[in-house]
Amino acid sequence: MASPAYQRVLLKVSGEALLGPESFGIDPNVTTQIAREIGEVHHLGVEIAVVIGGGNIFRGLAASARGMDRATADYMGMLATVINALALQDALEQIDVITRVVTAIEMRAVAEPFIRRRAVRHLEKKRVVVFAAGTGNPYFTTDTAAALRAVEIRADVILKGTKVDGIYTADPMKDLKATRFDSISYLQVLEQGLKVMDATAVSLCMDNKLPIVVFNLQRPGNLKRAIMGESIGSLVTV
Repeated sequence: MASPAYQRVLLKVSGEALLGPESFGIDPNVTTQIAREIGEVHHLGVEIAVVIGGGNIFRGLAASARGMDRATADYMGMLATVINALALQDALEQIDVITRVVTAIEMRAVAEPFIRRRAVRHLEKKRVVVFAAGTGNPYFTTDTAAALRAVEIRADVILKGTKVDGIYTADPMKDLKATRFDSISYLQVLEQGLKVMDATAVSLCMDNKLPIVVFNLQRPGNLKRAIMGESIGSLVTV
């Protein structure tokens, strides 16, 4: 059997990915499916960390646009990510994958505070680590949190699970003529304003030469294929 192409990965999952067919909240079937995908990779010996968004519960930017103080709205969004992280932890531990939720905002009753060396130690002990509460600071997205945590734990790659199978010239849901990139550079992503991750996250990955793989997380087995190095989705690199 071939060896995984990556030994330590950071998986970015949007909060919207947990919706399933619903318009709000968490679909237990979806969290179970994502947990199984992660568990399959974990059993290969790959060290895996997850950064999860909170858009299925609360979007700080959207609330800010409606008049709420931006910092307050962002903190509320961070708390939503903690709810999602706990749901994913529960789904993982129900299939016997030991998991630690680590938050950028201290809430010791439900999760560990983020300490880089401790988080790395969890990974070395083959525990899945779910990073919640973004960076702990307003005005930063969970995309930026994913890039930051990936660099801090020295991940080999960021795997961004989405609803589409890669990066397109335009939104493939709206533009039937949109074409997919198999590979694209960080600079092209920034110059063309492609909606991969926000500019801060892409710039951080570029500065640290951290590759990004954008793929369809909803297709069973895709996470394993990405980690095994199969050509799925789109690769962002130098």
